[in-house]
Amino acid sequence: MLTSYRGNPHLLGATVSDKGVNFCVYAPKAKRVNLCLFDKSGHSEVNRLGMFRHEGGTWSLFIEGAKAGDLYGYRVDGDYNAEKGLLFNSNKLLLDPYCKDFFGEFTWSERHFCHLPVGHLNPSDNACDMPKSKVTAIEKYQGTRPNIPWNKTVIYECHVKGATMRHPDVPSKYQGKYLGIAEPVFIDHLKHIGVTAVELLPVHAFINEQFLTTKGLKNYWGYNTLNFFTPHKSYLVNDDINEFKVMVERLHQAGIEVILDVVFNHTAEGGIDGPTISFKGFDNLTYYSTLPSKPHVYINDTGCGNTMNISNPTVLRLVLDSLRYWVEYMGVDGFRFDLATILARQASGFSNQHAFLQAIHQDPILSKVKLIAEPWDIGPGGYQLGQFPSPWREWNDKYRDTVRRFWRGDEGVLPELAMRIHGSSDLFEHNLRGPLNSINFITSHDGFSLFDWTAYEQKHNEANGEANRDGHSENYSLNCGVEGFSADPQINELRLSMQKNALLTLFLSKGVPMISAGTEMAHTQNGNNNAYCQDNCTSWLAWKNHQQHHPLTFFIQDLLALRRQFAAFSHLFYVHDSDSRFAVNWFNEQAKPLSPEQWREPGRKWLSYTITDQQLGQSLLIILNASDNALQIKLPFSAFSSHWQQAISTAVEPQKPELDSYLQVPAKSAWIFTSIKGDEKHG
Repeated sequence: MLTSYRGNPHLLGATVSDKGVNFCVYAPKAKRVNLCLFDKSGHSEVNRLGMFRHEGGTWSLFIEGAKAGDLYGYRVDGDYNAEKGLLFNSNKLLLDPYCKDFFGEFTWSERHFCHLPVGHLNPSDNACDMPKSKVTAIEKYQGTRPNIPWNKTVIYECHVKGATMRHPDVPSKYQGKYLGIAEPVFIDHLKHIGVTAVELLPVHAFINEQFLTTKGLKNYWGYNTLNFFTPHKSYLVNDDINEFKVMVERLHQAGIEVILDVVFNHTAEGGIDGPTISFKGFDNLTYYSTLPSKPHVYINDTGCGNTMNISNPTVLRLVLDSLRYWVEYMGVDGFRFDLATILARQASGFSNQHAFLQAIHQDPILSKVKLIAEPWDIGPGGYQLGQFPSPWREWNDKYRDTVRRFWRGDEGVLPELAMRIHGSSDLFEHNLRGPLNSINFITSHDGFSLFDWTAYEQKHNEANGEANRDGHSENYSLNCGVEGFSADPQINELRLSMQKNALLTLFLSKGVPMISAGTEMAHTQNGNNNAYCQDNCTSWLAWKNHQQHHPLTFFIQDLLALRRQFAAFSHLFYVHDSDSRFAVNWFNEQAKPLSPEQWREPGRKWLSYTITDQQLGQSLLIILNASDNALQIKLPFSAFSSHWQQAISTAVEPQKPELDSYLQVPAKSAWIFTSIKGDEKHG
């Protein structure tokens, strides 16, 4: 017989002590909460114990002799009234919202649905199809963190599985796993490029949507969260969550930070017709936002069926507790928040004074980590780029689209291009933020890969099973003359050059640069710009022997070396005319200042400018020619030496320019020259 008694109502989850385990959950409207204990197989329920109710809506139970590794779940009894948003159903075994681990897999069945059809309580027991929460005792992370400042940060966005699934030098048992990311050969690759942080696509435990499983597909990206504390189990080798910490520590030892892409805007439970597997069963109206007059109708600002109710103090606490757990116990260095606008939306709309943002700002742990917002969603007033407060950084899709449009050859882009490559002051300076608040990127997991941006003008998402209706239709892309694969060497040379043009622009822009995994090896998704359900070779990086010798890998390496050399890119503030140290000057083809009329010329598709640092005696000359024609450009005066020294060119056939007169700039090419005090060597 188990000895159990009233537990601590403040320790949500399952907390291990010398005497046993304290269990605590939040279910304010429940009439009864039962703790169900299972045997080691997870198949047989061996005990069912009633929990004690406390003021504030928590329920607790302390079990003497219980220990780490024990399996459990909850059954919550209360009123069932779907029209009023009350979905209590004691036939449903619920996963602990605070569980740090679980045992077994989630299997889709009609047993998970609270009602069949809506309005009629479903009496089927779902325990056989549910993973069981697992009591876990885990130590705090003890590794040394790199603590890399934002002005030295270079982000590599990657998928845990896709990064190493096809890597020939990663042991097969580690391919597609956390320990695959931890392999020296992969970490060496990141170091070789110059990456300082990996941004991992969702690693919170997630499940496949039912509509995907019926088509034989999977949720590959992972934006369908089951639990906010448990590492996704299929990325483990030995079902040991400590493998995640091993990965983090090895990356830290190499000077690389770990940022997690987190999804707190919705969960895998979907809308009213979705399954009841955790939050819905404890208190549907606490965890999810519904229409006040129709509590059975979920607010769907995510497009995924439900929206989490972050304005509720209990849900806000859940999010903050999860974030702190991943920092303190799992060792991560920061977070990228998916559809972050939702997290700061209240009844009157988005507010940069929302309780969520204020809570993080004053938190002694979370206020010190890297915080990145995806500043948009599909809800009302959902686009909020530039509106998040310091110290938040934001994905800058205006940067992405402007650079893509310029290199595609669109007209009238120059004024905005100049604004974007110098840190987007129009977006961030109004609330005392600087250029490093902009996360600059050309491509990410969502959309074309960089190679596909040069090879496809139309999306090709047929494999997703939605008749090519999904994904963005406007990608500001070009195909260099042929849609898709080409054996023409001239087309392939142009595509390589265009990828280099985009990368040169990215790494020589003010802001924090981010590339998506595979950029450095011209990864292709065969024109699929929404590969969220492609858990296969479409998404997995196609590693080859000596992949580190790909020309794009070397090119990125050279660009980052140049970026580190020039202080303008690590400067924390915007450069204005009154700046005593830095200066930015724009030139026309005769090395004269670009006139207002020339800025507005629709057909002007080239840009020439210098960035000068008076303190260090260094200057950069950058020439970008996105036109279809070669240009004759006179080089401006070199501030610190008798000439400009050529540093990098993306031209298909580089030439030896006459540096002291006119430069022949080929079509679709970019050039960088340096002028450094005391450097009199000719390039």
